[in-house]
Amino acid sequence: RDPGNIRAVEDAGADMMGFICWDGSSRYVGATPAYMPLCTKVGVFVNPTLQYISRMARALNLDAIQLHGNETPEFCQQARQRTGLAIIKAFGMSGVADLVMTESYADAADYFLFDTRCKCVGGSGRQFDWDILACYKGKTKFILSGGIGPGDAETLSAWGHPMCIGIDINSRFEDAPALKNVDKVREFISKMRDECHYKEREDASARGK
Repeated sequence: RDPGNIRAVEDAGADMMGFICWDGSSRYVGATPAYMPLCTKVGVFVNPTLQYISRMARALNLDAIQLHGNETPEFCQQARQRTGLAIIKAFGMSGVADLVMTESYADAADYFLFDTRCKCVGGSGRQFDWDILACYKGKTKFILSGGIGPGDAETLSAWGHPMCIGIDINSRFEDAPALKNVDKVREFISKMRDECHYKEREDASARGK
């Protein structure tokens, strides 16, 4: 929410940036920042009304809506219809059984976000067992979240999943709530991209290309 920090994180290479639109969070964006990035702007909501989503979508010029509460598939569809924006539905993971609840959202969300199941609403700083997602056979692409830190780039690159399109980083990259450590963000993004490019070159070599 700090204009200078937003610009610096954007310059560090972030593809998407989240803005917390829930006043129960220490990262709550209570007013539109003086600078908004050109990258994809995601508003993060917890059990909101459709009216509130619409108002914040206009105020922050959002590109996507992340629903992090107990929103139903029907509500997700209504939010998408009302705003015309992509819907990211978050799910807390603690075991393979948690994947079952994603099935009814297949047509209601454009993307899923898999976070660590906890009593709080995200932001626990803890990781879940990513091997759970080996059992995910859905066709909705997802973002991996939950306690990912600066030292996880190599492990993430080795892990991989064909439906994973991005990595969500948050509390372990902060100097304070809503204030990202830009050096940590930049280094992580650089390492992730280097690892991905190396893997692509290895795959091409293995195919004889």
